[in-house]
Amino acid sequence: IRSRGRGWTALGRRRAQTPRISASRNQNLWPLPVTVRTTPRLLYLSPGNFFFGHSPTSKAGPSCAVLQEAFRRKMELQKLEVSVIMDPECDSFPSITSDESYNLLVQEPVAKLTANRVWGVLRGKFFVVSLLFSSKEIFTANESNIVDSPRFPHRGILIDTSRHFLPIKTILKTLDAMAFNKFNVLHWHIVDDQSFPYQSITFPELSNKGSYSLSHVYTPNDVRTVIEYARFRGIRVLPEFDSPGHTASWGKGQKDVLTPCYHSREPSGTFGPINPILNSTYSFLSKLFKEISTVFPDKFIHLGGDEVDFHCWKSNPAVLHFMRNKGFGKKFEKLQSFYMQNLLLFVSSVPFVKLTPGTVVQVWKKRNFHMKLRKITAAGFPVIISAPWYLDLISYGEDWTGYYLVEPLNFAGTPEQKQLVIGGEACIWGEYVDATNLTPRLWPRASAVGERLWSHQDVTDLEDAYRRLIRHRCRMVGRGIAAQPLLPGYCEHEGRM
Repeated sequence: IRSRGRGWTALGRRRAQTPRISASRNQNLWPLPVTVRTTPRLLYLSPGNFFFGHSPTSKAGPSCAVLQEAFRRKMELQKLEVSVIMDPECDSFPSITSDESYNLLVQEPVAKLTANRVWGVLRGKFFVVSLLFSSKEIFTANESNIVDSPRFPHRGILIDTSRHFLPIKTILKTLDAMAFNKFNVLHWHIVDDQSFPYQSITFPELSNKGSYSLSHVYTPNDVRTVIEYARFRGIRVLPEFDSPGHTASWGKGQKDVLTPCYHSREPSGTFGPINPILNSTYSFLSKLFKEISTVFPDKFIHLGGDEVDFHCWKSNPAVLHFMRNKGFGKKFEKLQSFYMQNLLLFVSSVPFVKLTPGTVVQVWKKRNFHMKLRKITAAGFPVIISAPWYLDLISYGEDWTGYYLVEPLNFAGTPEQKQLVIGGEACIWGEYVDATNLTPRLWPRASAVGERLWSHQDVTDLEDAYRRLIRHRCRMVGRGIAAQPLLPGYCEHEGRM
């Protein structure tokens, strides 16, 4: 941070003391960095003297779109200059292997943000704001040295746009809040039983007939807007097209894709999961996912596969005949496995979507989820945890503490198994959530999950977390993020209107 004038100046010129490590009680940082060294020495500067740019020694030139966008957004908040030395990935999208580490040194007369990749710059720049204390026209910050990197590479928020349609502006506001809390994956559960709002170019009838209305759809331009907005905040967009269950809306616009249900050996007129026995099913899926792979740049697509109701398959004579010929007997889990293996084969073979050797498994069910983690990692699969973090479930009082105290690696397993836990997600399912209550229901409750996935395993002091989270929540409210209060009280920026 450089000023046009005198730069950072010591306030009161008090003698610097020995730096302290992780001095969180004197910090308002969220999530807590790996290492925080501070001194009582206060530095101050008038906000009018700040401007924002990158160092002449930076390897990121004017063509770095991600960095330039970060600078532009920063200038809207506080006119700051950040000196960055980095090896940029400015024309790419973030990935599971993105380096998000950074160092931040606040020292007279210059504060310097250093990162290996542009993604570290995006993570570190929010702490510049967090370090500042404002009083009228004066901004102060403790002399500080922050060294930081995330504990887990996958830190996601799941949104559900099928049960209730979320306008694009609501999704973009969610991305802003995610960036402020160091989340890096938007898990977009875009379609489900209730509606199919994704507008497919290859199969336009899916949304024409499967959405709530023609105004409740995400056009190709809408999807591009979300993906690019997320990229500029270092956030991956991971689309989910859940099947073979949760697909009632698919059948409205695609003939014969769903399984006809029977009653007393006669068609009942109702339909169940996707029909896994027809070649036409897989031809349709291959074309649909080929399109999806060209629309969404991430290397992963979420395929769902959960909560398949077998009753319709059990009632269908053709399905039963198919199972006998395959030697499945009456084990419908084998039929589901047959479907998923075929789907994985199609998805992994389409251009630009190459699954890693270990397909990632997401653990949804809360009951005995630590036992599930042990079994999945013992089989060699990478895993993402969402079971303990269903934020659509609400209760009276401070439920954020329960989310905060979850330890992802608290299961019996070898160090190699625990390395396969790549992160987690806070889920906000949409049965009772729309644009009116999404943001306050997510934040600051999701912030608790964010610190658990970013900060060191030993960061578990609830008293300290509460003190920091109150200030962090007020910062979010001050930035237009309608985060709900933790307890009675007020934010310093609030007043009579």
